[in-house]
Amino acid sequence: MKDLQKAILFMLFSTLAFAIMNGVVKYLSDFSAFQLVFFRSIGSLIITMIYLNFKKISILGNKRWLLIARGVFGSISLLLFFLSLKYLPVGTAVTLRYLSPIFAAVFAVIWLKERIKPIQWLFFLIAFSGVFILKGYDENISLIGIGLVLLSALGMGLVFVVISKIGKQDHPMVIINYFMAIGVIIGGLLSINNWIQPVGVEWLLLASLGIVGFIGQLFMTRSFQIASTSLVAPLKYLEVIFTVLIGATWFMEIYTIWSVLGIALVIIGLVLNILYKSKRSL
Repeated sequence: MKDLQKAILFMLFSTLAFAIMNGVVKYLSDFSAFQLVFFRSIGSLIITMIYLNFKKISILGNKRWLLIARGVFGSISLLLFFLSLKYLPVGTAVTLRYLSPIFAAVFAVIWLKERIKPIQWLFFLIAFSGVFILKGYDENISLIGIGLVLLSALGMGLVFVVISKIGKQDHPMVIINYFMAIGVIIGGLLSINNWIQPVGVEWLLLASLGIVGFIGQLFMTRSFQIASTSLVAPLKYLEVIFTVLIGATWFMEIYTIWSVLGIALVIIGLVLNILYKSKRSL
């Protein structure tokens, strides 16, 4: 029971950390998405490099081409997500990015020869119906924003499949380190002609992206390590609730009844899929 309580607490910290990071990114929307990716990545890269050096773990890893692929797909997905925040309410963008497990399931069928049960397709349909409601009935939702965040979710789906291929052959921190290193390279190079010099507190906010993001990743990992996926995975969607609250209070974003319904359907479809997969694995 104590382990479960600790896992729930860790997931709460994780989702709150990611929600805060999303809010800071939205607040810093005057900066290019490339520059935001650079600062998000370099902060975490410093932490992962210190950890790997302290533990004397090789930063090169074993499955190097897969590690590079994970970094490239992850960085592009992050970039597209940050771009989408310029067009969408932050809570809506976060919700739609969570469609990534659906894309991952489809890619797993193609490359990993996994099977999707008919009832899972029903859950996916429920989730995607939320997307159609968001776009079809909420006039405040940008088609460009939806396109960007869905491409981001697709990129994350590829990341999940690549990580599955890597398996346990590389340390999780090595995988994250590749992601952050490639994010620094991509974000840094693309920022050269789009660089805006931060002023005052902006330096602190930009620096916080990597730190808060790493904290979210760390607590999420610890939560999954000490409790079963079926118990803690649905709690990951608390990030949506926290982010919606941040959007409403910090940015005065208005979520219509259609927005709330669309977000709810996306979350319901994805949570049902998690619970079904967890039940089958027992």
